[in-house]
Amino acid sequence: MIDFHSHIIPGIDDGAKSVEDTFNLIKEAQEAGFDEIISTSHYMERYYEADEEERNIWISSIQKALKQQDINIKLHLGSEIYLSDNIINLIKEHKASTIAGTNYVLFEMPLNAKPLNLYDMVYEMQEHKLRPILAHPERYSFVKTDPDLIYDLIEAGVLMQANYASVLGGYGTRSEIIVRKLLECDMIHFLGSDVHKVDSIYPQVQEAIAEIRKIVGEEKLHELTTINAKNVLENKSIDIDTPKEIRLTFGEKMELRMD
Repeated sequence: MIDFHSHIIPGIDDGAKSVEDTFNLIKEAQEAGFDEIISTSHYMERYYEADEEERNIWISSIQKALKQQDINIKLHLGSEIYLSDNIINLIKEHKASTIAGTNYVLFEMPLNAKPLNLYDMVYEMQEHKLRPILAHPERYSFVKTDPDLIYDLIEAGVLMQANYASVLGGYGTRSEIIVRKLLECDMIHFLGSDVHKVDSIYPQVQEAIAEIRKIVGEEKLHELTTINAKNVLENKSIDIDTPKEIRLTFGEKMELRMD
């Protein structure tokens, strides 16, 4: 399996705090069943600005140490880029990174406010031959009130990455309802831990996988955990299923209206 979203580099964002944390997280990832990890440190202007060169040095050094310790797990460089009007320049200037140097870009939005120019920025990425992937769509407050937004974004060419913990209620009941519906409706294309701390999500991954398997089946699960991520790392196209319309029960609608 490939962990598509992680914060394992120490001291550059709100993820791993130390080198010890980094290696403990990687060991937890291996125990959870991952063979590869994409490091997607936050890139947020004026907050988290470790550039590509700095992060590459970290990845190379960590990979070398893993080899010396006979820990067989492969690391890849990426970013989780906070969406801004400057996103193309950040990538061109090698401040923020695409996924492993490919045309795929993992981005996030403000959790509580839909960007007014969201579609403009999506189209700008596409005009520059980039394929946008939205991190954890189930966590945004405006998606919880209007989940059809994800359908529209997929129709516009955006791919979706959900967090394992969401299906277990790790981000609250509302996020759990949404991620289960997105999975049911073929609106999720990748899965990631979004790990920040030791002894948090990695020990729960197999439990999350069991739940996801019940929703999508074994073949689809393999796509979400491995196949689609491999295609990204090889800069290949992703074949996605046509998304289905989300239908919420009355009880689910009531849950989503709660604060």
